[in-house]
Amino acid sequence: MCMSLSEGGLEFLKQHRSAAMATLRPDGSLHVVRVGVAVVDGRIWSSGTRTRVRTRHLRRDPRATLFVFDQRWSALSLDSTVTILEGPDAPERSLRLFQTMQQGLDPGPSPGMVLWEGTERSPEEFLRIMEEQQRLIYQFEVVRSYGLL
Repeated sequence: MCMSLSEGGLEFLKQHRSAAMATLRPDGSLHVVRVGVAVVDGRIWSSGTRTRVRTRHLRRDPRATLFVFDQRWSALSLDSTVTILEGPDAPERSLRLFQTMQQGLDPGPSPGMVLWEGTERSPEEFLRIMEEQQRLIYQFEVVRSYGLL
């Protein structure tokens, strides 16, 4: 939960949405990918699909680290335990996540629209795409945070 973060760490997360996510392969080595993150309802969320490699890793071992960064030198590392949120409400959760991530973008989507793959989509179209792609949400419970803010 974000509650275990300092006020400065939480504010940094709300302002910066680019991150690297590290999960553990079965041999213990790291698998690292770039992701987007956002704070939704006081929780740290990121998006994935059922078939992603990181999803398989998290189903076996829910530990992950997020490295959230800005355009300069500031960064925040979050050692976390991940819960995978899936099921019939996953498309709606994805819509909330992407709407949150796209707030304040310049240029952002038109009012009432969501950007997906560089194209504005209606919420209904976005939900259909999320369902087709079997999208899910990674929810991070922070165990430890550290960095240079």
